[in-house]
Amino acid sequence: MDIFGYTIDVGEILEAVIPVIGQIILLLILYAIIVPIGKKLIERALNKASSRQKTSPGRMKTLEKLLVNLFSYVMIFILIVMLLTTLGIEIGPIIAGAGVVGLAIAFGAQGLVSDIVTGFFVLLERQIEVDDYITTAGYDGIVEEIGLRTTKIRSFDGTLNYVPNRYIEGVANHSRGNMRALVDIGISYNMDIDQAIKVLENICAEFQLDERFKDGPNAIGVQSLGSSDVVLRVVGQTENGLQWECERDMKKRIKEIFDQQNIEIPYPHQVILQK
Repeated sequence: MDIFGYTIDVGEILEAVIPVIGQIILLLILYAIIVPIGKKLIERALNKASSRQKTSPGRMKTLEKLLVNLFSYVMIFILIVMLLTTLGIEIGPIIAGAGVVGLAIAFGAQGLVSDIVTGFFVLLERQIEVDDYITTAGYDGIVEEIGLRTTKIRSFDGTLNYVPNRYIEGVANHSRGNMRALVDIGISYNMDIDQAIKVLENICAEFQLDERFKDGPNAIGVQSLGSSDVVLRVVGQTENGLQWECERDMKKRIKEIFDQQNIEIPYPHQVILQK
């Protein structure tokens, strides 16, 4: 075949191209098979290690996500190198050039290095784990993933926050140990305080049989004197993550019993603006 005065042998081109295309397809098929198998093997290995060492589920999820990400990055790198080799592209000069370029980029990538170093120590010191409820870097929520560069925190409104690890400092981890369920309830000044406390003690006795409570709850007594009410406090230690649920249930029960006992809970002050 003649094109612009050049003779092109289509048969030779096909003979040269078809084997290369076949090798590329084979590499992609192998990649699609090996990656899921590797992820499954990592998951099984961690499950076995967890059963032997009695590691917490959060720790296992953290390590699993991290190792799976590292495995995926390594496999992608190997795939790219093998594809370049299949296409007849020399890898040595590219790696040498990447080293020089990487050195130049490193001076402008101090934030990335800081992210990786901070992420390493966060994992090493077990400051946070997957499924922990934390407050850090201005975010409040549940940890979904910890990477070497970023950490994913899911806020309670559903927002997924990607936080660079270098901003993770002053971490408040709310998922270590039992949590406190606290209820403050106000009664009118003309109510009998001793009677109200006695009612609260009876309610606390009911909730002390609840398995969610690890200690208490107990009626502490008068917490403060407001402008229109006397504030009584109830405190108990609950299983981690159940403190809000327990507080809601106690408030509901207190309101029901107070209504039955005619113990008045004053309405909040309403400010009336006059024109």
